Amino acid sequence: MSIRWYSVVVDCRDVAAQSRWWASALDWRVVYESADEVVLVPPHAVDPARDIPPLERGPGLIFVPVPEGKTVKNRLHIDLAPSPDTGQDVEVRRLEALGARRVDVGQEPADVSWVVMADPEDNEFCVLSARD
Repeated sequence: MSIRWYSVVVDCRDVAAQSRWWASALDWRVVYESADEVVLVPPHAVDPARDIPPLERGPGLIFVPVPEGKTVKNRLHIDLAPSPDTGQDVEVRRLEALGARRVDVGQEPADVSWVVMADPEDNEFCVLSARD
């Protein structure tokens, strides 16, 4: 295949704060930073000991500024999967300590195995049950 998923772009008001928050949440690395763009990648992407072919590299996150705030539920969101060693409850509490909060987007808590949360700029994401 001659095309690959390169990145997910996140519109935000405060590029520096949002990118720092997600870098902390995911333990990812900043590989590019300017006033109007910050790029994050997983740690393995910048590990010189690992030679990962470009087509096998996962997407990064790019944060860019927009003047408007978020007004409606996201049409696309990120799912985070805690490890079995850590578990969902521990990760939800850690993300809350970083500034995320639980949100209701219409899910029925008794019927779902994930927790819907929002980052500091109200972008929804889900914390799934533990997965390998």
